[in-house]
Amino acid sequence: MSFTAYVGAATVGSSCWWFMKASNGPHLTYWHLVIYVGAATVGSSAWWYVYYHDGPLLTWHQLTHHFQCAGGGKEWADIDCDVFDDPHPMTMALSVLVTIEMLNAMNSLSENQSLIKMPPWTNIWLMLAIALSMSLHFMILYVPVFNTIFQICPLTWEEWIAVLKISIPVVLLDETLKYLSRNYVDGKEKESFTSLISLGLMWAMYAVVLQQNPLFNLIISQCKEK
Repeated sequence: MSFTAYVGAATVGSSCWWFMKASNGPHLTYWHLVIYVGAATVGSSAWWYVYYHDGPLLTWHQLTHHFQCAGGGKEWADIDCDVFDDPHPMTMALSVLVTIEMLNAMNSLSENQSLIKMPPWTNIWLMLAIALSMSLHFMILYVPVFNTIFQICPLTWEEWIAVLKISIPVVLLDETLKYLSRNYVDGKEKESFTSLISLGLMWAMYAVVLQQNPLFNLIISQCKEK
């Protein structure tokens, strides 16, 4: 429960920070990112329970009514209630939260300028800070003593791929909203068509990655069977 509280507090704290920034001006980006950070953090935990092939593959109803598991019944006949104490979902949530915040740090290099024109390595200190933060995160995940302290566990390569797939859209979303802000909110002269093509290519590349290795294999396989 202490780790759950930590993830919840971190998510709320991050959302509050974005909320305060949104209150300071008519920027498109902040409100949408608040929603995405919260949805991605909670969604990554739900993904492990419902869709991950090495997870319990619960139904959505079972997940949202997990407190009924201890009472037993036909619906819970094949479910080990201890699965709700498994550290994997909370580790997924924390890893997504940490990864998104590192990506948000890169997004914040410029309020309206694209990362294509202002890449992260223009600020070497930011890159070093991100590397240090991720190193500390890996340490608490893969050093056993920290697993016990933080009540988390190591993630597999597949789980890390899922973390990245869930986290990366925060960059694409921010790039899209920066484009809209530059062209339609700030009142400046509109950019060339090249910027729009670059943005479209980024979304297309992400879509191709999802198509080749989707997050929701279970849903896709069920649709094919039908």
